[in-house]
Amino acid sequence: MSFLVLLLAVWIEKFSALRHQVQRDSGWLRELAKHEASPKLANRPWLVLAMLVLFPVALLGLLLLVLEPVAYGLLALPVHLLVVIYCLGRGDLLGGLGPFRDAWRREDLQAAAHVAERDLDICADSGEQLLQRVQAHLLWQAYQSFFAVIFWYFLLGPVAALSYRLLALAAEHGKNPAVVERAVQLRHAFDWLPVRLLAVSFALVGNFVAVSRVMLHELLNWNISAAQLIENVGVVAGEIPAPVAGPEGVHSLDQIWELLLRAAVVWYAGFAVWTVLH
Repeated sequence: MSFLVLLLAVWIEKFSALRHQVQRDSGWLRELAKHEASPKLANRPWLVLAMLVLFPVALLGLLLLVLEPVAYGLLALPVHLLVVIYCLGRGDLLGGLGPFRDAWRREDLQAAAHVAERDLDICADSGEQLLQRVQAHLLWQAYQSFFAVIFWYFLLGPVAALSYRLLALAAEHGKNPAVVERAVQLRHAFDWLPVRLLAVSFALVGNFVAVSRVMLHELLNWNISAAQLIENVGVVAGEIPAPVAGPEGVHSLDQIWELLLRAAVVWYAGFAVWTVLH
């Protein structure tokens, strides 16, 4: 059922508006702000995360325990699908890059810097650094919004996928430094395995030798962040040239996207083979 859910999730994401209806975080974010502001919980970040992450995840697990034995699991299928859709990243990644791409293609670095800060929350000291940060943004957002979610869903089911997304929301939107720190630590643990699996996928569909050189030093490095690792590997795997203004710079973003698409095909092929063998 997991592979079928992943196929349906991709189809719905591309051809349906259901994703925007399902991905509503406002209620959960209000609860996060409420718990962070509570004097009783201000110095108890683990309790805040338990109430906002562990509790809803436990409820989901209980619901699935009840539904999965019924009708050969058919009643659980829509729950799995809705959870996966909810756990995918927010917003339109390629659409969000549109204004930046247009400005960069025109070699209007001032406009590119403005839209990057407005739309992507990216600032830089130079045009070259700006493009590098946008490239890193594309790699990281594609990883955390798609690859990490489908990895944990396929490996451990919707409970793990929901845990990852709620921790990501706490890390990105939390205002209490202690809560954010704990959420980042837990998310780092969640990211350790799938980001390395994606790096291996980049080696298979990109420059294998260049990726191997990077991974040789970073494979077991616990301290490197997932964002930094995926940037280092993605740039060499896609053989991305030095940043330049104009159409060539925009083409580097297309190269990264094509690399991500090829990696996604490898993952889905792997999921399909695993499903058939088991």
